[in-house]
Amino acid sequence: MKLYKNTTILLLLVVSICAMKQKETIPNSFVRVKQVIPDLNVELRYYSANNFVGDTIEGYKSNTLYLTKVAAQQLKVVQDELHLQNLCLKVYDGYRPQRAVNHFVRWARQINDTIMKSEFYPNVNKRHLFKEGYIASKSGHSRGSTVDLTIVNGETGVPLDMGSPYDFFGEQSWVDYNNITEEQKTNRQTLQAVMIKNGFRNYPKEWWHFTLRGEPYPNTYFDFEIVD
Repeated sequence: MKLYKNTTILLLLVVSICAMKQKETIPNSFVRVKQVIPDLNVELRYYSANNFVGDTIEGYKSNTLYLTKVAAQQLKVVQDELHLQNLCLKVYDGYRPQRAVNHFVRWARQINDTIMKSEFYPNVNKRHLFKEGYIASKSGHSRGSTVDLTIVNGETGVPLDMGSPYDFFGEQSWVDYNNITEEQKTNRQTLQAVMIKNGFRNYPKEWWHFTLRGEPYPNTYFDFEIVD
């Protein structure tokens, strides 16, 4: 009886270890995007404290952008087209581990933690982040074919003025928000046009957020860490 119990415990331990290894494995269908686009400007905001939480987010161990291979290849087409206008892409987020999404959920429930409120959500009550759709338990980013980005000047690297900061919670970030300058509207439309033309669809409440049409994993949420 004792031997049976020990064998059962050992079996469960082996299964658990195998599951953990499977959880951490980077699928062959994913790629480090700079292998496809060597000159891509990448600033993963969740690898830093420059985000709405104000701290590095769980699962971000490197400023290395991962996407599915097909999404990365289409992003290269976008970059090549922008080069013709002396413009380039700058990426703020791509693949996002599920554990990072879980971190956002935990943070959103800590009502008194509002150190970044004035910068990222000045007009939103933190109690309403779930109800208003700013925080959710699942993210398209975890499927590997969604990317947050902007356009920068090809010579200076300075981002074009889009009328609101990246990850700003509010109507100012909606694509069709009208209370911005004509230049800001034009910059948003330039980004929209080049991304949509090359196979991505936009989330209308975030000018920076695009998902590859026909993404290969529409129902799979990955959780491997972002590493070098």
